[in-house]
Amino acid sequence: MNILKNFRSKFLSKDIIISLVIIILIFILDRLTKTSIINLQLNNGSLFINDYLNLDLVWNTGIGFGLFSQNANIYYHFITLLIFLVIVFLSYLTSKANFIDKIFFSLILGGAGGNLYDRLLYFAVPDFIDLHINDYHWFTFNIADIFITIGIILIINKDLILNKK
Repeated sequence: MNILKNFRSKFLSKDIIISLVIIILIFILDRLTKTSIINLQLNNGSLFINDYLNLDLVWNTGIGFGLFSQNANIYYHFITLLIFLVIVFLSYLTSKANFIDKIFFSLILGGAGGNLYDRLLYFAVPDFIDLHINDYHWFTFNIADIFITIGIILIINKDLILNKK
């Protein structure tokens, strides 16, 4: 019984469960949006939302926002391996972090997990959110990229605020 209690207190703490729920919810939201846009693109093409937003499927073989997109297999596999190693490292950091950092890392892990899943399933990540003003278009991105970006911004801001004190 003592072993089970130690396991539960170490690996099934409230913080870990909350982190896992966040990761899973982001992963599911990411999958649902990507699956929907893939089905939409196969049937109707791009979707005009307003003067600043379109939904338009782009297959990204690089990393976030289309950076480092290459057609060469060696680059693709290297980037995929690197993303996997970052996920493993962030998982380790999450297990050692305080509660608020666990939440921030979980945002990143949920998004990174969604994008890694796509890289393994499709050999590319479906990006579809196209923000633009007139002819200037921002990098096309997806829901996973949003959560990765939010998590990184929150971690940086938290660290900047703490370092000022």
